Amino acid sequence: MREKWSTGVVCVLPALLAALLTGCSQPAAGTDGGGGDGRSGAAASVSSTATRASGFGAVFLAVDECSSFGKASFTEVPCTSERAAARVVARHDGTTTGGPPCPATTDFVLHISEQSQISDEDGDGAVPQGYACMRNLEPPHPGDPGGGGGPRTIVGDCVYGSGSGQVRETACDGKGARKPQFKVVKAVAERSLCPLSTALYVQLGGARPVGCARPL
Repeated sequence: MREKWSTGVVCVLPALLAALLTGCSQPAAGTDGGGGDGRSGAAASVSSTATRASGFGAVFLAVDECSSFGKASFTEVPCTSERAAARVVARHDGTTTGGPPCPATTDFVLHISEQSQISDEDGDGAVPQGYACMRNLEPPHPGDPGGGGGPRTIVGDCVYGSGSGQVRETACDGKGARKPQFKVVKAVAERSLCPLSTALYVQLGGARPVGCARPL
């Protein structure tokens, strides 16, 4: 049995409302979360773009509202629109570092930069800094167990070693860029509760922060 901690790299998705859209990654031993945070995935970056609240509700991208997809930006659109691609399943103020984790099967996270009433050209009102947990309206769902992506690592996900004690998530069906080497089969409070077949401990965070992974 190999006793070491490994976690994936979290990919931060586009910031909204006139913010620079950048990607980021997290180190192996420092993923944030609650019961399974720290979804693996290659870091990504995108160009900046300006956008603003569309006025569909009192809160920009509130729960059950929808966003459109775009290579460099996301905008709020009616969920009945042909442009609607993902729905908000949870919405929190602040940053993901200090805020509540997204639901387990979240596909991606939108980070919303603060916008003041002065900078809002339409006078719709200020938008506080926050983040929206998004779920695609149609498959694929990378946040599902074994899906190969999303902001959280959960039971059923597969990973491969990326060096320096880190792992990254990949699809369990082997159709990803890298073949899976381990599968998280259980989440427990401490290592001693993992099955004897455990070959890798994946840090999940939350009440059951230890992911017990077996080799494939």
